[in-house]
Amino acid sequence: MTTRGRKAAKSEPAKLNPVVLNGTGDGEVRPATREETFPVAMAALVLGFLALVVCIQKGYLLLYGDAVAHLGIARRILDSRNPGLVQLGGVWLPLPHLLMAPFAQKMEWWQNGLAGAWPSLVSYIFAVAGIYRLSRRMMTAAWAFAAAGFFALNANLLYLSTTAMTEPLFLAIVIWMVLLTMECVDAINVAETALVSRRLIFISLLILAAVFTRYDGWILGAAVWCVLTWQLAQRRDVWRSVSTSFVVFTLLTVAGPVGWFAYNQHFFHDWLDFMRGPYSAAAIDKRTTPPGAGHYRGWHNPLWALVLYTRSAQVDAAAWETGFGVMAAALAGLVLAIRRRVALASLLLWVPLPFYIYAVAYGSVPIFIPQLYPHSYYNSRYGMEMLPAFAVFTFFAAAWAQEWVNKRQPLAARLMQPIAILLIVLSTIAMMYKVPLVLKEAEVNSTTRVAFEKSLAQVLDSFPPGSPILMYNSSFIGALQDAGIPLRQTINEEDQQSWQIALNAPAEHAAYVVAIAGDAVSDAVQKHPDGLTELTILCTTGQPCARIYQSNKFGNAPSSTHP
Repeated sequence: MTTRGRKAAKSEPAKLNPVVLNGTGDGEVRPATREETFPVAMAALVLGFLALVVCIQKGYLLLYGDAVAHLGIARRILDSRNPGLVQLGGVWLPLPHLLMAPFAQKMEWWQNGLAGAWPSLVSYIFAVAGIYRLSRRMMTAAWAFAAAGFFALNANLLYLSTTAMTEPLFLAIVIWMVLLTMECVDAINVAETALVSRRLIFISLLILAAVFTRYDGWILGAAVWCVLTWQLAQRRDVWRSVSTSFVVFTLLTVAGPVGWFAYNQHFFHDWLDFMRGPYSAAAIDKRTTPPGAGHYRGWHNPLWALVLYTRSAQVDAAAWETGFGVMAAALAGLVLAIRRRVALASLLLWVPLPFYIYAVAYGSVPIFIPQLYPHSYYNSRYGMEMLPAFAVFTFFAAAWAQEWVNKRQPLAARLMQPIAILLIVLSTIAMMYKVPLVLKEAEVNSTTRVAFEKSLAQVLDSFPPGSPILMYNSSFIGALQDAGIPLRQTINEEDQQSWQIALNAPAEHAAYVVAIAGDAVSDAVQKHPDGLTELTILCTTGQPCARIYQSNKFGNAPSSTHP
């Protein structure tokens, strides 16, 4: 099942000499045409909209606290006292927020979560189409369709494609980056220099997008650069012809990380603020670990990190315990691809595995799933990064198994693909029946937060329109979102100058003050209580209490302090 390219038409990628598998129907292995891909994309569009309708009706779009926070960042880029790039923050990477920003300015879409759903839905469609095109270069149309179906019908992915979470966008970028890398490698092998130049530019833009979406994109981008540099080193004649494109490819690959370092240095005065700042994973892990408690399982233990991550990937990919079978089949497909040297660039889909093993063991990134101690829910969605690898290599193994069976039992071989499709559908139904892991985590972890934010939103909504509010936004921005209060109406930590001034005299700089136990505003009220009248106290199970104050001095403050 090897691939060899020949001169490509302008509208299509490099053509490959087809490989025919005897007696298995359409046994041609070749790149997919646009006409072939279009129905797959349309099917993904229908599935995505169906998922969106269901999730809107069920109220699932804003269950994840991270989704609420992503939308808050997207909103504050333009809606804040100090709008601009500084509002992107220094830990979460900026591309998802920039894509959501235009939608988040519509108050209704910010409130109901649709501002994050649109980019995720488009990403889902591109990801499904990309999986089909990638698989088609390695297997027949029937099995490529099965791989795309396995990916597209994953209940966890369908849910995430309706939210402001970053996984759908990143998966789409990864799939197309690997697909174009495969095309570029084939083009290098047949000295299609024009196609190589175009692919290098496109791939570099995707690397830049990946770097600005998730940190595993940094490692994947570096791996792609190494693969293509190695391939070009084997063909010096091609390298000389595409040297200009290669320089651009290299510069853009490096530009992403360097740009993020420079951003952190300029705005937060520490080029590694995203790694060691107050909102970094290490700082969060330190704050949330009870005094005297040991670290989570997997800390400085790569073996346990491997178990935790692969187990979460299995449960994310398939219903109940069938994930063990999916992973075994995917590993078999990986071994087959390496031994037969088929589309080796596709091995890049496995890069998330070592990345997350390292992240869990040494990067302060815990993963908790109910199947393993301590039997709770946290970061289970990280296993979704392995879904493309599972989809492609599981059905690559199935395609070779069909070829082997066909030599002995042709009728049984013809039944294998329909049975696989049936199993995919049954797995999807079973995952939905039991509630998919990623959705279950969102439900479990949102219960007390949503109740608290709704209660706080009712109080905020009772304030006179336009009243300046002093409030720490990072923890419970969902209350402002639910109440429909513009963020520029608040004095918050994202504008450090006005924030520090207001903390030193809360009653003089805001009409209302929201102090949540343990935050900076609460500390400021304890130090400077003059001129504040307590209106109410809100306490809900599992969340800190909020005290709401009205200022008796705000009307007498200098006019320059008013919004």
